[in-house]
Formats: sequence, C-alpha cells, structure tokens
Amino acid sequence: MEHLWIAGAVVSVAALVWLMVGRRRGRGVVKPVLLSAIGAFLLVAGWLFAADPTAPKHEAIKTGGLAGGAIVALYALWLNDRRRRTDEDRQRIESERQALENARAEHDRSRVADERFARSVELLGHDAEQVRVGAMHGLAGLARSRAEYTQTVLDVLCAYLRRPFDETWTDDEVVARDERELEVRLTAQRLIADLLPHADTADAPRYDLDLTRAYLEYFDLSHRQVGNLTLRAAQLRESNAFHHTVVHGGAWFTDATSDGRLYAHHAVFHGKAWFSRFRCHDTADFTATRFLGPNKFAGVRFTAPVTFADCEFAEPIDFADANFRGGVRLELAKPQQARTHAMYVSLEHENALPDGWVVERRDDRGLGLVRS
Repeated sequence: MEHLWIAGAVVSVAALVWLMVGRRRGRGVVKPVLLSAIGAFLLVAGWLFAADPTAPKHEAIKTGGLAGGAIVALYALWLNDRRRRTDEDRQRIESERQALENARAEHDRSRVADERFARSVELLGHDAEQVRVGAMHGLAGLARSRAEYTQTVLDVLCAYLRRPFDETWTDDEVVARDERELEVRLTAQRLIADLLPHADTADAPRYDLDLTRAYLEYFDLSHRQVGNLTLRAAQLRESNAFHHTVVHGGAWFTDATSDGRLYAHHAVFHGKAWFSRFRCHDTADFTATRFLGPNKFAGVRFTAPVTFADCEFAEPIDFADANFRGGVRLELAKPQQARTHAMYVSLEHENALPDGWVVERRDDRGLGLVRS
C-alpha cells in the first residue's frame, strides 16, 4: 500500500502524455481523462497511506475518490465551455448568413426599385395622357414604399410641372389637347401634396419643392409642411391654397404671378419669405400668417383686395415700392417697423393701416403714398 502512490504517479504521467498526443492528432480525450482520474485516485490515496499508515483507509480512499472526481468535473466544465463556444460560433455564423441574405434581398429590392423608377420616368414622356398619369402614380407608390425615393420623386413631379404649358391657344384641337395635359398636371400637383407630411406631424422629414417657372392651377399645399419652397416666376391660375402650410426653410415667390385667388392665411414661414415683385390680380389672404424670418415684399403689385390682418412679423417689413390698388388691411398682431419707401395704396378702396401710418395723395391716379 505504501508504494501505491508511485503507481498513481506513473498512471497520471501516462494519461498526460496520452492526452497531449491525442489532442495533437485530433483524437478524443475521454479515455485519457478517465485514466488521469484513476491516476489521481491512486496517487492521492497512496500518498495518504504512505504518509500516515495508521489513518483510516476509508478516509484515504474517499479523498482519492474526490481527487479523481475533480479531474472528471474539470473535464465536464471544459466540455460544457467548448459546447457553449461552439453554439456561439454557430449563432454568429447564422447571424452573418442572415445578414448576408438580408443584404442580398435589399440589393434586389433596390435594383427593382431603380428599374421601376427609371421606367416610370421614361413613361412621363409618353404621348398618351393616361400613360403619363399611370407613371406618376407609379412614382408616388415607389416613394411611399421606399422613403429614400420621396425627395427624388418630388423633384421629378416638380420638373414635370416646370414644362412649358400654354393654355391660351385658340385652335380647337390644340385646346382639347391642352385640357388633357392640364388633367395630367393636376394629378402631379395632387401627388406632390399627398407625399408631403401633414403640418401637425412631429419630427417629419422636410422635403424641398422647386417649382420655378411652373404653371400651377388649383395647387393645394394646405396643412402640409415643406423644407424649402421655391416658386420663382411661377404662374398661379384660378385658385391656389397655401393656408396652414408650414415652411421650415426659405420661401421664394419672386417674380411669380397669381391671376386667381391666393389663400395663404395661417401659414408659418420659419425662414426667408421673399415675395419681391410678386404680382396678384385677384383676392389674396394672408390673415394670421407668421413670418418668423426675414421678409421682402418690395415691388409687389396687388390689384385686388389683400389682407395681412393679425399677421406676425419677427423682423421689419419691407414694403418698398409696394403697390396695393385694390385695398389692403394691415392690422398686425404686433407692432412692427416697416420700410415703406414708394409704397402706394388705392384711395378708392378701403385700407386699414397700422397706427401712425398716413396716406398722402400724390397724383390723380387714385393712389396715395404711405408714410410709416
């Protein structure tokens, strides 16, 4: 019994060598582990027998068994850790595979969307009006399904409205063709409004509209919000609505002409509001509109009644060379300084001007010069 620990040491060394060789050759480690557990049992029990021959034998056997069991427990822990790492690697590989599949699917969807967009743009040049209308609805559907296309689709629809359009020809056939083209344009206008977020939508994306030199008839942006709104030299016919519209960027109506009614009441202009040389030949309503940035109404011509009642101007008003021939209401919500150099109002119509503003008759055309 006193030499039992030597046998245990030999068995343990043999098990260690077997384990190292087996691991290097890729073989299993169960048998070497069991052999090392036996070796640990013999080594510990034999050492206890040799160290204290009078000690109870069952205690030595018990302690040796614990040593062998510890070897097996360590192997079980190692095996569990290996299984866990294998599961983690499998999950990682599965996640990477799923990400690759998602990327491939997204690429396919993007390719299909690009082809759909290109085809719809191509059809906008088709001779048949119904084909052009269908192409516009296709573009709008693409913008609704893929938000990254919304600004591009809006740019395309605005570009269509910037195409030359003459509604004054007298030839019967041409007039009929123009009426059909007008229906296409009305569709484009309606889709533009539908793609814009509502004015009360919080944190909505801000889309820009470039309608420079566009022909607009019954254009309705009421209760919508936009980024920049550009209508330089645009033609506004019949009735057009910008009431309750929120413009987060700049608004440019420079050199635009409105031959119909203009509804711009309760709108909000956060940036520039440029109406330089704006012409309006029908009623214009700016009631309670808020101009929170720089404004310019220099050179405007209003030949019909216009009201700025309860408007709020955050900066001085520029009415230089403004001409109001149909009467004007300017009872502002808050007092504000104004530049009124060469500003004229009609003496034949009722005018409501801020306190302290006076009108001086200067000629026989029924116009009076305003001094603020």
